[in-house]
Parts: sequence; structure tokens; C-alpha cells
Amino acid sequence: MSEEYFDFDEVIDRRNTDCLKYDFAVQRGRPEGVLPLWVADMDFRTSRKILDAIAERVDHGIFGYTESGESYFEAVAGWMRGRHAWEVRREWLVKTPGVVFALAMAVKAYSREGDAVLIQQPVYYPFTEVIEDNGRKVVNSSLIQGKDGRYRIDFEDLETKIVKNRVSLFLLCSPHNPVGRVWSREELERLGEICLKHNVVVVSDEIHEDFVFGDRRHYVFADVRTEFEDISVICTSPAKTFNLAGLQISNIFIPNKELRTKFEKQIAAAGYSQLNTIGLTACEAAYRHGADWYEAMLRYVADNIGYMKEYLTTRLPMLKMTVPEGTYLVWVDFRALGLPPEQLEELIVKKADLWLDSGAIFGETGQGFERFNVACPRKILKKALEQLERAIGESYNIP
Repeated sequence: MSEEYFDFDEVIDRRNTDCLKYDFAVQRGRPEGVLPLWVADMDFRTSRKILDAIAERVDHGIFGYTESGESYFEAVAGWMRGRHAWEVRREWLVKTPGVVFALAMAVKAYSREGDAVLIQQPVYYPFTEVIEDNGRKVVNSSLIQGKDGRYRIDFEDLETKIVKNRVSLFLLCSPHNPVGRVWSREELERLGEICLKHNVVVVSDEIHEDFVFGDRRHYVFADVRTEFEDISVICTSPAKTFNLAGLQISNIFIPNKELRTKFEKQIAAAGYSQLNTIGLTACEAAYRHGADWYEAMLRYVADNIGYMKEYLTTRLPMLKMTVPEGTYLVWVDFRALGLPPEQLEELIVKKADLWLDSGAIFGETGQGFERFNVACPRKILKKALEQLERAIGESYNIP
């Protein structure tokens, strides 16, 4: 494979590539040319070693039904072992075309229509969608934001909601999107004890597991205590880590055979079987050969987070940024501006010419917040923050 050269400062034009992030603003109600920092993919070209593997597969020229063998599993298992100290077994693995698809299959597998499913808002909005769209009831145990901006779990409320609503399924986001928490081992242990006590299946979306900063560590929920394996569905993917979302590949680990069988039955009922050839190729190459690219990218994203923190602190101090412990998504509190939702949207979209994810879509407790994707060249992030500063300055007469 070719030598790797990392240039995350390079601005790559993604327009006119049928890119959801850049090419569909008008179709989604935004002005043409708006600067997008919303959907969670990166503006970085993926590892050359992954591209080489894809090119070799393309050159073969045949794209028939494809399955993964021992080599694929060894690559995935090696990454989980090396990066997260988690030993997985081959029989636990179920491949899906994405984590959201897996969440929907889990809702179908482990609950019935009308049942209550627990989430912790503000949380990734497809959690709510896959529950409601499948005729289940959303039960929310809101995260609590402290004066330091950091979010915490309300364990008493969570257990009360489980008991009161007879909850048997909990969708956990770990690391958490959008608030950026990386749950500690103690927090996950307490969550798991509550769920074990009340026979609650925990479907843990760990797609951002490789984005952890500082001295934090990501703990796989099923690995916190041996007993948790029996109630766990662990959702992983190289999609965020290596910017492969369009190739639709996720690896779901379900140690409990009964839970795994129920999950696989729902996938079969949906009419899905083999994943796409290129996704399988890219995933194996990423986990075998992508470490250097990943580590360089992670350092760049961490620097972007630091840059944004410094920018807001010194130039827009009325905006309160929750410094993420994990993910490449930054959660910012705009409530000090005192704007109702429609005026905040006007400020962001029409005055600042930005496309962000409004906090309201993550649940009622997200009202007044905005989510920024900082996995982009510094030049793009700087431009976005300058546009925001200019819009706020003009609206509030701030010099």
C-alpha cells in the first residue's frame, strides 16, 4: 500500500458530488451556499490505505453478493481489543448497514407496539424516530447539566421512569451525542445495575467510541461487568472514525444468544442479508491499516475543539460551549442571547449563513442550543465562527 501523507488543512470541494451536507441545502429549506457544520461526517479525505484497498477491489470489476470471512472478523476484533481492551467472539457479530438501522431492528426485536422505550435527552434525534416510527412510546430521563456545563445522569429519575413505565428497552448513547460525555466506568456500572435489576435490555450506540480526548477512556458497556453481556447489544462502526458513512457498514455485538436470534430475525424480516462489497472491504482495511491516519486525525480534531473553545471564550463569551470529552460534535448554549426559537434560527441561517443542527431536534432540553461539527479543516471552522461573530455583533451592536 502507498505511503500515507496527512493534510487535514486541505479544503476539499464536496459540492456537486451529491453530498448531503453540501448539495441539499435548498431541498432541506436552507439558502443555497450556506456553510454546513451539521450532519456528522468529516470534511477529510479518508486514509490512503483504505482508498487503495477499495481501488483494488474495484479493479476486480465484479460486485456480486459478498460475505465476510475470518480475516474480516480478525480485523474488527483486533481493533476492539487494541483500542478498547474488549475481547469479542465471532458468534456475537451481526453486521448491519448502519447503526440507526440496528437501533430500529432492536426496537422491533425487544419491544412490542405500545411499549415504552427509554432514552436520555438531549440525544441523537433518530433515537426518538426509531421508537415512535415503530409504534412505541418514548420515555425520557433527561440528562442534567451542571453549572460547569457538564451533563450527568439522573439515576433516581431513570430508575423511577423504568419502573413506572414498565420499560424493558433502553437506548444508550455512549459516548453521548450531542453533549459529548464519555461515561465513566462507575456511571456505566450504576446504569447496568439498574437495568439488570429491572430486566432492561441495553442497546448501546458506541459509534463515537474512537473519539475520546484527554485522559478519558471509553468503556464498552458490555465489558464493564460480565453480567452486563446478557443484556447488551453493542453498536459499533468504522463510519465516524474513518469517514465511511456512505459505505453503510456497522458491526453489532450481541453476546446473549437469545437476544441475537431475535435481532437477526428482525433483519431477515426486513429482507436484508449481505452488506455491500465496498463497505466490507473498507471496514477491514480501516481496522487493519488505518491507525496512523486515525491518530493524526484525532489530534487535529482535538486542536479544532481547543481553537473553538478559545474563540468563543475570548470573542463570543455569551455563548457557553460544553467542551466534549468525546465525539467531534460541539454543543453550544445560545440561551444568553434571549432569542425565541424562530429568531435563533434566523440568526444562524440567514444572518450567519450557517447550517447547524438546532438543539431542539435533540429533545425539549436542547432548546436554545446548537450542535457544531468541527471535523473539518481549520479554515472552514474559522470562517464559520467569524460569520457567527459578525452576525451576533450586527444584531446586538457588539463591536
